[in-house]
Amino acid sequence: MTAPLDLARLLAGRSNPEREAAVARHLESCGVPFVRHRFDVPEGRGETFAVDVGAGDRVLVLCAHHDAVPGSPGANDNAAAVGILLHLVERLAPRVPPQLRVRLLFTACEERDFLGAREYVREWGVVGIAGVLSLELCGIGDSLVVWDAGVASVLTGVARGAFESLGLRQDEGYHLVGRIPRFGSDHRAFAAAGVPAYGLTVIPRANADALRQFILHPAWGAVRFLLRRPAPFDTYHTSRDSVATLEPRALDLTARALETVIAALGRD
Repeated sequence: MTAPLDLARLLAGRSNPEREAAVARHLESCGVPFVRHRFDVPEGRGETFAVDVGAGDRVLVLCAHHDAVPGSPGANDNAAAVGILLHLVERLAPRVPPQLRVRLLFTACEERDFLGAREYVREWGVVGIAGVLSLELCGIGDSLVVWDAGVASVLTGVARGAFESLGLRQDEGYHLVGRIPRFGSDHRAFAAAGVPAYGLTVIPRANADALRQFILHPAWGAVRFLLRRPAPFDTYHTSRDSVATLEPRALDLTARALETVIAALGRD
């Protein structure tokens, strides 16, 4: 079983076309059936890959975008998340409950206002999708954050129970927070179509208060953290976002949490 960190290395430091090709090549090498969703629109072009595991009628979508901003190695944003989902591809088949289907969605052009996810929703719709989690910045820290979760849903309730079953305590080992004003991710394309959809991130719990100020109060946070942003945003969209900054425990925590959420959602 390949570790998430090793799979993240397939993408980090490469150009976006190389990152996209690396995902497809890995799925092919593992013999994993997947569907290609190509798009070419004035805003950009790319290819999103979808892997379905399980055969149930209720679909849980887990997203990880494979592109990065120019000039950044894109390790935490977002090779770590891709590595986590590629790791789950190898593990999920016997773990998905019969009534559930898990769709692992490796999206293109997230850095262009979620273009790949928006094109996916436009072309394929959201029928049957019970919920969405998009993984962002999942390679540094020890505390899970589900964000854009201002309105409770079955998925947020399941996530809370799943995290607590792992021994994580609310506002320490995990956080549920409302809409984030200055950042977004692929889940917002699904939320706009009426699906319960949230971001999933990992942070250092010691930085939780500083991150609240930085993220939830953009103007004040920009002044306070003018010289140095709190981790994991100190490397976000910079040339310092390298594999060397990733923490294996953060990737492993995210993978374990997602497996627990999948099991719990199947029982719900």
